[in-house]
Amino acid sequence: MTTFGQVEGTATRDEAPLVHVLWINAGLSCDGDSVALTAATQPSIEEIVLGALPGLPRVAVHWPLIDYDNGPVGGVNDFIEWFFKAERGELDPFVLVVEGSIPNEKINGEGYWSGFGTNPETGQPITTNEWLDRLAPKALAIVAAGTCATYGGIHAMAGNPTGAMGVPDYLGWDFRTGAGIPIVCIPGCPTHPDNFSETLLYLLYQAAGSAPMIPLDDALRPTWLFGKTVHEGCDRAGYYEQGDFTTEYGSPKCLVKIGCWGPVVKCNVPKRGWINGVGGCPNVGGICIGCTMPGFPDKFMPFMDEPPGARVSTAASGAYGSVIRGLRTMTMRTVDKEPKWRHPGDKLTTGYQKSWQ
Repeated sequence: MTTFGQVEGTATRDEAPLVHVLWINAGLSCDGDSVALTAATQPSIEEIVLGALPGLPRVAVHWPLIDYDNGPVGGVNDFIEWFFKAERGELDPFVLVVEGSIPNEKINGEGYWSGFGTNPETGQPITTNEWLDRLAPKALAIVAAGTCATYGGIHAMAGNPTGAMGVPDYLGWDFRTGAGIPIVCIPGCPTHPDNFSETLLYLLYQAAGSAPMIPLDDALRPTWLFGKTVHEGCDRAGYYEQGDFTTEYGSPKCLVKIGCWGPVVKCNVPKRGWINGVGGCPNVGGICIGCTMPGFPDKFMPFMDEPPGARVSTAASGAYGSVIRGLRTMTMRTVDKEPKWRHPGDKLTTGYQKSWQ
């Protein structure tokens, strides 16, 4: 598997290796992750593709949302041909991005659940599963974009007829690419645009030999993005600590009692915002429903109900918070007034002691 640590620092960008990014959006999904990524700003897709960031290898993105190659199989502008080239080993290295959950084609009956392009020999669709089987062993890195691709998402909830699952469920949680890189999961419904672009940037720097192995948690999420809970980055957390909870929308207070799972969900949206640091679920009054977690959605339903354990924790926080609020009110009354010696008069009352005669 090709890496680029050997590239000399004197090489120009035109001489630098070319990394292809192949994006499959044929899993079960709504393409919301593709749409979200267009809002990335730190970095933007344009900065990555155009090489505006120092040290990047050259990048060619084959993404259905923006690619100008959109012709039929075998045509002049055959988009799918890039994937055939990767299968034949003609695009080394390449990063494979998968959007959407992976159905179980072993239970599809006489049809198929999802496909991406057609087989020129048979004229039949090539299933998403088959593409994964063909490309995963040859990829430099595999990125699962969004909760559907990472852990199955909505399509994989109990009762789903397709047997949908995430990429790690399909390939195996211990899967490693030829470069030794685990599957990289960037969950979210949709994925946060900057979380995705930043992770892709990291992998490109890793490909260029400029970054160590990407650090991932047990759920294969980048640790620097998903190492803290929603609660730890939420500007409403102070209300929780004081036991001050809202029971209706539109309030600036803590949202736990109306269904927010923030205290136990790993996500950086409240701290990062959504676009240019603005927005994000709790930041605009929305509860956290746990969409970045492997247990979503089954373990977080019904939405908008007080989470299990919340009654105990909020009761304890309420009792503790009432005492804290009382003590802080007393302190506030004290520090919200000027010191008593600030007044005109015949005597100096600041407590100043002369050190000289």
